[in-house]
Amino acid sequence: MLIINILDILKRYTDEEHRLSQKEIMDILEQEYDMKVERKAIKRNLLNLIDYGYSIEYSESIRINRKGEEEIVYTDWYLEKEFSDAELRLLIDSLLFSRHIPYSQCKTLIEKLENLSNKNFKSRVKHIQKLPDNELPNRQLFYTIDILDRAISKGNQVAFHYNEYHTDKKLYPRLDHEGNVRAYIINPYQMAAVNGRYYLICNHDKYEDVSNYRVDRITDIQLLDTPVKPMKSVKGLEQGLNLPKHMAEHVYMFTGESVPVTFRAKKYLLTDLFDWFGKDMQFIDETEEEVTVRVTVNLEAIRKWALQYALHVKVLKPERLVDMLKEDVKRAAEYYGLID
Repeated sequence: MLIINILDILKRYTDEEHRLSQKEIMDILEQEYDMKVERKAIKRNLLNLIDYGYSIEYSESIRINRKGEEEIVYTDWYLEKEFSDAELRLLIDSLLFSRHIPYSQCKTLIEKLENLSNKNFKSRVKHIQKLPDNELPNRQLFYTIDILDRAISKGNQVAFHYNEYHTDKKLYPRLDHEGNVRAYIINPYQMAAVNGRYYLICNHDKYEDVSNYRVDRITDIQLLDTPVKPMKSVKGLEQGLNLPKHMAEHVYMFTGESVPVTFRAKKYLLTDLFDWFGKDMQFIDETEEEVTVRVTVNLEAIRKWALQYALHVKVLKPERLVDMLKEDVKRAAEYYGLID
């Protein structure tokens, strides 16, 4: 067990900034593992771990022993981690910002990530606390992701129920026009994270265009034996799935067509525009305060987006979108009693 315990000590105590001498390793072995070992045995096992392929670093120095002879001293031992602390913190923050992972599962994943580092890292992240769930969890989430991953890898269809919340705060499957639970037969192509949520980019087998489904709203998923519909036969995926382009065009992951849109925006909004639409925007008619922007984007998504930024943006084209927004603003004014 000696070599296993030494490896465990390196994992739990060391990194580039926290190193151990052979004497310190020997003390920990005696205190925590009840093992009394000579320094030579520790050195031998450390070098064996290196021979086995572990990324263990150390420093060498030369000293004169009691016989007046030069000998090499090995010290400052530490195990190089597969993930740096900064990388682990980034992964943990991603979990904390996620809106679809239930609290208990998120906590378990964070603990697993913490175990990839050492006690020094754990002491720095012990104060991190995920906010209580604002949404009720779907306990099938990880199983759903696993099945979707297998289906995409194999090129097979899936069947599932798609759910929505009712006022009793419970998920219920959508029903068809006859009141029966609606079964969705789907051709899955890709999963993507958008605004803290997981979406499935796919095609509903009854239709010819692209669909996007919230993964945390999927239950009762089944992997089917039937092959997926080829992407080239799906409207919008004829040239395959260009994920960055798809995400830029579907800022809210609405299903439907993408259209060329022109709008006038305040220039202080430019950073937000790049966050939403990426670098494929075209800028024209720039003044000191405003700029005209051209972008190709999902029609329903830009409709919602334009209402969100209505104080900073004015849509110019296409006309049907302008008419839709005028009607939306009119209804909002009526709703708040501003007009009869």
